[in-house]
Amino acid sequence: MKKLIILIILGTFFQSKAQSNQFYSDAYQTIDNMLNDKQQYSFKEAVFGVENAYYQGKLDIEGLNRKIGFLTSFCNRLVKNRKLSYSEKDAEKVNKYAAIYTVICQSTPVIFGNDTIKYKPFTYDFEDVFGHKELSNLFVSKLLDTQKGNCNSMPYLYKILAEELGVDANLALAPNHVYIKHNIKSIGWYNTELTSGIFPIDAWLSASGFIHLDAIKNGVFMKALNNKESLALLLVDLANAYNRSFPDNDGSFALKCAERAIQIYPYLPNALLLQAETHTKQFQKLMKEQNTKDIQATLSNPKAKELFDIMNKEYTHIHKIGYRSMPEEMYLDWLVSLKTERSKYEDTRLQK
Repeated sequence: MKKLIILIILGTFFQSKAQSNQFYSDAYQTIDNMLNDKQQYSFKEAVFGVENAYYQGKLDIEGLNRKIGFLTSFCNRLVKNRKLSYSEKDAEKVNKYAAIYTVICQSTPVIFGNDTIKYKPFTYDFEDVFGHKELSNLFVSKLLDTQKGNCNSMPYLYKILAEELGVDANLALAPNHVYIKHNIKSIGWYNTELTSGIFPIDAWLSASGFIHLDAIKNGVFMKALNNKESLALLLVDLANAYNRSFPDNDGSFALKCAERAIQIYPYLPNALLLQAETHTKQFQKLMKEQNTKDIQATLSNPKAKELFDIMNKEYTHIHKIGYRSMPEEMYLDWLVSLKTERSKYEDTRLQK
């Protein structure tokens, strides 16, 4: 009996510690302050805040800022020392976009004194691309430390560098994927795919077969996210990191993040899924507490019935607005198709 009481006390203590973890609370507050215009917007600060929460304050933010500073200086040097064959009024902005693309995606000769060395670009890391084994494989800090990243960390780094250079950069979503959208005077909107270093047309995105027309109409996928919508995306990242740190939490922090993100971006698929999946976990927990696998038996509990109705309503809404999930095993094939069928999907307007 004493052992049982001790286990209950310890369980309550660790659950309480999870719910009130200061690093996650601080990261949430920082993002929320930016959303409420109570704090100066900084995508970089918000990203590193999420990652630092996961590392429980042990992230070397000063070291990361030095690396960001080096890359920013490198971009500025490229802007200063080369001229694009582009003469529209937004040439300065476009030149900065080109510099960031070069630094992330292309080998570049760099002169140091009398020596010339080849700067090696960032590359796609095909190991654990969804962060199932280790969530930090999705982090910008991991990308900066290893020069290897994925469709999460590479567009985040691009956006950070753009803002360090004083220009905007729009994140955009596809199933399991993040990329960059830009709008320039010569051609309007175009896509930048950093995982393969290519500028694909929208047809490549829809070629996956998992982007429903309703999802495009509703801005679920292929929408250029503004800065606040990008912060909403980071709230989902924060909740996912929290769930990984404290897998037995009660779901309240994840729901807090999801609901705030949905307030900013009602059709953000990551947030809508997080909300529905959290309610599902809460329902499954009630089933476990009742020691049953019978859904109907669980529904006799009014709280369980309420959760069941909520999550069904949420999943119905997600499907109604056009969201379709892409099987993970198909994702890499779809991503690789951009290189293998480059001539079919590359935006030729950028070659003129």
